[in-house]
Amino acid sequence: QVQLVESGGGWVQAGGSLRLSCAASGRTFTWYAWFRQAPGKEREFVSRLDWTGAITKYTDSVKGRFTCSRDNAKNTVYVQMNDLKPEDTAVYYCAATSATRADSTTQAYEYWGQGTQVTVSS
Repeated sequence: QVQLVESGGGWVQAGGSLRLSCAASGRTFTWYAWFRQAPGKEREFVSRLDWTGAITKYTDSVKGRFTCSRDNAKNTVYVQMNDLKPEDTAVYYCAATSATRADSTTQAYEYWGQGTQVTVSS
């Protein structure tokens, strides 16, 4: 059974940091991505990285603040989120695909985690 399990969400004051983890089981993926969804808004792309961890992409609003990485031995990906802002408040989802190529759309990823809440207070 393929599973993606996120952890690490929580409450933090503006300027604080959190690290989210996404543990995969059941298969190996070539691309992972993080998306987020705030109340009343559509799910939006945050970041993605390839199987080597060398190719990373970020949405403009998190560049310089968020860093993705992966540990293939643990089949786990991470996103380190620094200098968090209230507008970062959302449910964060891990997504994955075994396709050779991936982009920043939700359609590119066939496997999704259950989400983890991140709340940033001002």
